Amino acid sequence: MTVLHTFAPMAAELPPNIVLSSVRSDLADNHVAAPEGKDQEELAAIVAAARSEGIPLSVVVVPGNPGHDSSLRDLATEIGETTQGTVVVVSDDWIGTYSDSLSRVKLEWAEDVAKYRGNHPEEAVQAFIDRLEQPEGTSWSVLTGVVLALTALVIAGLYVVKSRRGREDAALPPHVDAGSAS
Repeated sequence: MTVLHTFAPMAAELPPNIVLSSVRSDLADNHVAAPEGKDQEELAAIVAAARSEGIPLSVVVVPGNPGHDSSLRDLATEIGETTQGTVVVVSDDWIGTYSDSLSRVKLEWAEDVAKYRGNHPEEAVQAFIDRLEQPEGTSWSVLTGVVLALTALVIAGLYVVKSRRGREDAALPPHVDAGSAS
């Protein structure tokens, strides 16, 4: 085994029974691809609403849960190579995403609330979109700045208290020990 082989990227592992060409052709009409017999109307309405809000979304529903949740992201990435915008792949309990415009951090933040919806892809996709539309959580830069400022104020306050005590102690007459006076 060579060193180059060790660091070579692994091939994408797609969920079982997925045919990329079928998924891509199913996405063409309403940006939703779902297994045979699955009603796409509610998902298509959710996707259309997201698109009207400026989120270029496409949704793929995968039956069951694949062996690894990472295969959902691999499928989303494969679809995203030929589809502009954000691709969401939903299984019974997991979600995988790809986007050419949103950061991985924001995608995973939105994924967190969409997982474990028990074969309710409509709920999962709506939760994902709702989270994307929320302002992002805590700004760690602002929080760090506030903590540093408070720390500096505490240190300055302790310095002032200590310097006042030092001046007060210097102003007192020297302590005379009662046992040494004779």
